[in-house]
Amino acid sequence: MSVPERPSLDGWLAEVKREPGAADAGMYLCHNGVVRSFSRDGRPVTGMELSVDRERLTELLTTAELMEGVSVVRAWLNEGHLEVGDDIMYVLVGGDIRPNVIEALTALVSMIKSEVVTEVELRPEV
Repeated sequence: MSVPERPSLDGWLAEVKREPGAADAGMYLCHNGVVRSFSRDGRPVTGMELSVDRERLTELLTTAELMEGVSVVRAWLNEGHLEVGDDIMYVLVGGDIRPNVIEALTALVSMIKSEVVTEVELRPEV
């Protein structure tokens, strides 16, 4: 499966603002996840192998669009062999007021991490 080309964040936001429903959004937030040089337990990481369940991603985006106050939801996820510092994901949420947008973005990113993305951290050879 090929990964869609990584969007420019500025271009992506400008494009989204022209779409139907965008006029209802008074706030946009974007999450940019990247490959870190250490794991959750503090051990060094040299990269990551990442796979994405695109069908489940589509389902989660549809669910997020139904959240209170949300008018725009978009996500781009990388896939394959990633190096430290590479982008893993961009998740964009637009909506009416700050609490609704923050809640939707936080929930969506959490669900993507737990239900959509499978990652294998690559460690330095000893």
